[in-house]
Amino acid sequence: MLGLIADAVDGVLAHLDNGLDRLRRRGRGDAPTAALLLFPALTILVVFGMAPLVVSAYMSLYGGKHGMGPFVGLANYVEALQSPVFRRSFLVTVYYAVGTVPTTLLLSFLIAYGLHRIVRGRGLLRTLYFLPYVTSAVAAAMVWRALFNPQTGIVNVLFVRIGLPAQQWLLEPRGVLHLITGGWVPPELGPSLALCCIILFDIWHGSGFMVVVFLAGLAAIPRELEEAARMDGAGGLRIVRHVVIPLLSPTIFFLGVVGAVRAFQAFNSFYALTQGGRTLGTTENLVLHIYSNFYEYGYWGYGAAVAVLLSSAIIALTVIQWRIIGRRVHYS
Repeated sequence: MLGLIADAVDGVLAHLDNGLDRLRRRGRGDAPTAALLLFPALTILVVFGMAPLVVSAYMSLYGGKHGMGPFVGLANYVEALQSPVFRRSFLVTVYYAVGTVPTTLLLSFLIAYGLHRIVRGRGLLRTLYFLPYVTSAVAAAMVWRALFNPQTGIVNVLFVRIGLPAQQWLLEPRGVLHLITGGWVPPELGPSLALCCIILFDIWHGSGFMVVVFLAGLAAIPRELEEAARMDGAGGLRIVRHVVIPLLSPTIFFLGVVGAVRAFQAFNSFYALTQGGRTLGTTENLVLHIYSNFYEYGYWGYGAAVAVLLSSAIIALTVIQWRIIGRRVHYS
């Protein structure tokens, strides 16, 4: 049976290869082959990416609750832009992205560079650093919620042991700057302590992916370049600054773009760590804002409008990164 299937697959592939060769001889070049190879990915992108975005844009033009109500045009967009809840959710999203992406990039690079330099135990350490990333975010969040429990959590037990006051952690809506400065900074300024706990969780959970990508980039750097720089008298920091980082700039740029997009789309960690709670709005990012309006309150048109605004913000941010940061990337 398996032999018949293998023969059938071989026959289909041979027929397909002959057809592509005939098209190439007719002057079509590699365009048919490229179109064939891109077809599955483009189909998935259109069905699960572009089509929902078009439907959301259509739904955002209608009002009503729990369904498609009357046509209201751009009223949902105006309501969103004028809503203080929307602006607060957008600010929470920005705080989260600024706190997560650069820190994860820096920490992952340092870990990857250290793993790249060592020899003994490298495989075990790579596995340990990558393990959190392949662990379910919801399952890991349950453990972190237990650690940050205000009454029985290990973190508060350690704080009390070393003489620091216990904190509410994931239930604390006041800003972390307000708590650190003893009240000098207004409590509404800056990310809340609850949001900082979510940021810390996602740094830990997402750094494994960046470590693996950085390791692949470091492995592609020729050792001769580092040895030549060392023979010219360059120290470790100069080698990293003038040799390693420029050659890793495509990797850093890729991870920066992907990390920013993922930060604006974060949902699992927010929802799992707060059990769907909002901690007085200080942990409600734009995705949670869309979720609550669409599924909990039933304002489909408004939720769709916020989703379109979020997609537009992600596209604009990506274009800005390509225009500004992309020009400084060195492709060897």
